[in-house]
Amino acid sequence: MTGAADVALHSPRRVFRDRREAGRVLANLLTAYRDRRDVIVLGLARGGIPVAWEVAAALRAPLDAFVVRKLGAPGHEEFAVGALASGGRVVVNDDVVRGLRITPQELRDIAEREGRELVRREAAYRGGRPPADVTGKTVILVDDGLATGASMFAAVQALREAEPAHIVIAVPAAPESTCREFAGLIDDVVCASMPTPFLAVGDSFWDFRQVSDEEVAQLLATPTTGVSMTRPVERTAAEMVRSVAIDAPAGIPPRETLEELIGDARIVLIGESSHGTHEFYEARAAITKWLIEEKGFGAVAAEADWPDAYRVNRYVRGLGEDENADEALSGFERFPAWMWRNTVVRDFVDWLRTHNREQRSTGQPQTGFYGLDLYSLHRSMHEVIIYLDKIDPKAAARARARYACFDHASADDAQAYGFSAAFGAGPSCEREAIEQLVDFQRNALAYARRDGLLAEDELFYAQQNAQTVRNAEVYYRAMFGGRVTSWNLRDKHMAQTLEALLTHLDRHHDEPSARIVVWAHNSHVGDARATEVWADGQLTLGQLVRQRFDDEARLIGFSTYGGTVTAASEWGGVAERKAIRPALNGSIEELLHATGGKAFLVSARISPEAAEPLSVVRLGRAIGVIYQPTTERQSHYFHVRPADQFDAMIHIDRTRALEPLEPTSRWIAGETPETFPSGL
Repeated sequence: MTGAADVALHSPRRVFRDRREAGRVLANLLTAYRDRRDVIVLGLARGGIPVAWEVAAALRAPLDAFVVRKLGAPGHEEFAVGALASGGRVVVNDDVVRGLRITPQELRDIAEREGRELVRREAAYRGGRPPADVTGKTVILVDDGLATGASMFAAVQALREAEPAHIVIAVPAAPESTCREFAGLIDDVVCASMPTPFLAVGDSFWDFRQVSDEEVAQLLATPTTGVSMTRPVERTAAEMVRSVAIDAPAGIPPRETLEELIGDARIVLIGESSHGTHEFYEARAAITKWLIEEKGFGAVAAEADWPDAYRVNRYVRGLGEDENADEALSGFERFPAWMWRNTVVRDFVDWLRTHNREQRSTGQPQTGFYGLDLYSLHRSMHEVIIYLDKIDPKAAARARARYACFDHASADDAQAYGFSAAFGAGPSCEREAIEQLVDFQRNALAYARRDGLLAEDELFYAQQNAQTVRNAEVYYRAMFGGRVTSWNLRDKHMAQTLEALLTHLDRHHDEPSARIVVWAHNSHVGDARATEVWADGQLTLGQLVRQRFDDEARLIGFSTYGGTVTAASEWGGVAERKAIRPALNGSIEELLHATGGKAFLVSARISPEAAEPLSVVRLGRAIGVIYQPTTERQSHYFHVRPADQFDAMIHIDRTRALEPLEPTSRWIAGETPETFPSGL
């Protein structure tokens, strides 16, 4: 059986449909050069020309070809010993030449042969037109990617002899090391993606067919400037989005829009692009209230630990010992507590308790609050034993004996258990966790026969705790073996818990079936198949729900351009109120900001015209519980295709930090404003 980690080793990280789309993505990152009379775009023939044409057309700049020919080793022509560029510039790797014992005469013969081919290609490509004059110009050199960078280095060396004012390199894909190397040699480098590990340029493309001489000639003959340009009359992506955007004050769409979007869906997943934005939480709560009151949704399932969320569930149903929402949320002690212990969730929990009280008074179904996550290894063990102590003391004794394995390994530290078990420093408790789950499941029917509906709810709670222990044990061992594997285990657990919850609620629902709204981060809610992480074998809850429930599921994402956010600077750190940097060029956030709208919904499902601008690959920002603005690009952005990632996106251009119930002094003080220097 092939695991996700194995898939990651062998699957290329495909980002772009083809070279033309890659060019459009690059153009979004080069907007500072648009409409400048001193700019000229040179595409490295042949593969760089389709990319360069899209860049030149978007920047409204002239385009020409720059031909570079590889100098292949005698008898092994695929192995480059150097390169020959337009203008006759030859760049040779002296170490390789010496190592292969290539004589000066052999090198001259290779250069002459490739030189004749270079001249032939230049003549064929330009159709008699003279080469562009780049003296004193800002030249943007474009290729379809860089590997070693030998061809691009030859192009730069040759180009310098023509004395341009500035040289810029722009490529869709390249190793980070190569991009950094060129950054020290020229004026500007734009690498749209830097896959790790980098294996080959073609791995970043779904369609990487060879470009023909005829295609190059045709593109060079197609103007990118002036009145005859192919695309000057087309609307920009921002204009297209603006024309179909639906105003959503404070992020809350009109009821008729929600009705059209949701329809008869059973599961609605509502995301957030940060775990600390007030407007995301507030709008999500408002939409959820509408789903409960108008569409009969019977549960909120959150990216929260099962035991802590179930304490809230008891409170909103008028059960348990908590006297107010603040107490009901006090179980959320694990970092990051502010995710659920905040003013918005507190107010929603109070509202839900009041709503359920009114429902009970009229004999109508109540709405519960549940958790989907699996971090509660030791807490869930404790809850299993508490339940069994009440209903089956002998089974409780067996559970204590099995779960004692974890105490021997790591006391109450789940990560310490995972580390010791993964590296052989302590025992693995996998067998004990499985045995306890099987034991519980074997006796579940007998437990369910006691005390009616309430007992069945508590049985379901305890049984899910046993399942959580089982899945968390696997997760904590896997987290030291690879990020993709542990991520997938977590999202599969969420999907499994969600389906178990649906089945449980369906037992108490007449037609129609139970309906659930999910609260989680965009990175879980969005469909992984529309993002670059899919090529690594990574799954998401949204993808799994779509595959299982098809048109009965809706995925809604949130985004913001700037403002403040509640986040920590490191794992386990205190909550801080941090300034969010303006979104990067080429990001979906930057596109939505460019529409000029303050808060709106855009959906290709509602407005098919939105599909075109939202189907372009763009960067998407994801701020979790940690925000590292100094490494913004690396830490918080990945490539997405929004039209396929979500059924709808709600953009709120300026947002503020979520207020914790216990704000720290650093949160109250906020962050000192900065000038936002560029970060990788």
